[in-house]
This record gives sequence, C-alpha cells and structure tokens, in this order.
Amino acid sequence: MARTKHISRKLKLIKATKSAVAAPFWAILKKFGKRKVYRWRLNPHKRRHWRRNKLKI
Repeated sequence: MARTKHISRKLKLIKATKSAVAAPFWAILKKFGKRKVYRWRLNPHKRRHWRRNKLKI
C-alpha cells in the first residue's frame, strides 16, 4: 500500500479498525455462559485481518 494516503482513505481505515474490535467479556459470559468461546463469536461479520480481507475503499 502507498505510504502517503488520502485523508478520506485514512478515515475509512480507522473506522474499519474500530469496528473490528471483539465484544466485551461480560457480554460473552451473558450470551454463552461459562463455556469456552472465542471473543469474535458475538461479532463474526466484522472479524477482519489486513492480509485476508480487503475493505474495498
């Protein structure tokens, strides 16, 4: 990716980074109880990796 990026592209990347955050631990306990569950289970559609998923922005 280019070193210098347009400001609108940077803002979209920042927004995507915030949306990829997993759910809080208390919400996982409330939903699944004490079973071992990964944090991204409550938000699977926003699970993202910089190399695997592209943002199309």
